[in-house]
Amino acid sequence: MRLDAIDRRILDALQADATIQLADLAKEAGLSPTPCWRRVKNLEEAGVIRCRVALLDRAKLNLNVTVFVAIRTNQHTPEWLERFARAVLEIPEVVDFYRMSGDIDYLLRVVVPDIAAYDEVYKRLIKRIDLYDVSSSFAMEEIKCTTALPVRYADAVPGEEPVRPRKAARRRPKSRP
Repeated sequence: MRLDAIDRRILDALQADATIQLADLAKEAGLSPTPCWRRVKNLEEAGVIRCRVALLDRAKLNLNVTVFVAIRTNQHTPEWLERFARAVLEIPEVVDFYRMSGDIDYLLRVVVPDIAAYDEVYKRLIKRIDLYDVSSSFAMEEIKCTTALPVRYADAVPGEEPVRPRKAARRRPKSRP
């Protein structure tokens, strides 16, 4: 699916507030409501918009500690990876899970109330799967954390400058004779 500047404005607005009213979204995109609604539906059907979610406040849920867990393994078989992935996916405190290049094989981001809760997560993980090396780093301060993706790269041609978002043009009222 090719995305144009209007699609990108719609996506930016929905990432900022998925509960935005259609009339406000249409205004933000520079469209009337019906064509705006059609574009949103097309973006959903194409899988560009996967779902709409509520973003929760970690502090209000007593999840004040973020832990980055670097994992190295000496096993690189598909069977081990399947067991490991299944073990990690069953731990709700793990909110991000990546296979890495370089010295670290896997990186997890874990959110918990305190260090004791992280220790419980760690014990659940090592009980399920053999790991060669686990190194945990505790975030001291969250400086930036966002779920918003930079949509300006959508449909960028490799090697060319990505499309820069433009502000919606204001429509001038027609002068009356």
